[in-house]
Amino acid sequence: MRIIYEFGKKGRLRFISHLDLQRFMMRALRRTDLPVAYSHGFNPHPQMSFASALAMGWSSDAELMDIRLTESVDPAHALEQMRAALPPEMPVHRCRLVDDKHPALMARLEMADYRVELAGPDAAKIIAGIDGYMAEDTVMAVRKTKSGEKEVNIRPLTISLKAEGNALLMRLMLTPEDTLKPDLLLGVLAQRANAADYESAIFRTALLARDDRGGIVGLMEL
Repeated sequence: MRIIYEFGKKGRLRFISHLDLQRFMMRALRRTDLPVAYSHGFNPHPQMSFASALAMGWSSDAELMDIRLTESVDPAHALEQMRAALPPEMPVHRCRLVDDKHPALMARLEMADYRVELAGPDAAKIIAGIDGYMAEDTVMAVRKTKSGEKEVNIRPLTISLKAEGNALLMRLMLTPEDTLKPDLLLGVLAQRANAADYESAIFRTALLARDDRGGIVGLMEL
C-alpha cells in the first residue's frame, strides 16, 4: 500500500534544496503515527519518492510525495497527521491511497504548468513577445543536461504560453528526455525582447500526465 500527498512549498521554505526537502519530510514522518515502510540496512529511512524536484527559490502548490506503507490507513487521519507535522509554509492539500501496482509518479509525469509573475519596466516587452515566439517552429537555446550544455529547439517543448495580466502562464514538457524549465524560457523571451530590467517569481501550479485515452490530467488523478 502507498499514500500520495499533494503539498505546497512556499514562503521561506522555497529556498530549501530538494535534498533538504527529503530530510525535512523524513523528520516530519517521524512525528506522525503513520505505518511508514522503512528500507533495510545500517541506516533505515522511509521509502518515499517525489514526482519531480522543484528548483530552489521556486514556489509550488502542486508537489507530490509518494510514501510506501506497511498497512492501510484512513486517508482522513493520514491527512490530519501530515498537516500537523508540517509548517504553514508547506501546506498539505490532500492525499490518496493507492496499491503497490499504481505507476510510479515520475514514470508517468509528462508536463507541468507554471505561473511566472513579472515586474519591472521591461515586463511588458517580454509579454508582448509571446505571439512571435509561439508563431515560430524553431527557437534554439542552450539547455543544461547531465552530460553538459546542449543547444536544443525549445519551441516544441512549449505546449502553451499566454499572458494573464503581468504573469506568464506556461505549460512545458517535463520528462527525462525532454524538459524545458520556465527560467530558461523566460530568459529566451527576455533576450528576444531585449529586456533586462525586470524581476520574476516562478510558481508551479500543476504536474500533469496523460491518461489511458490520451487526455491530459493531473498526475494526482491518474
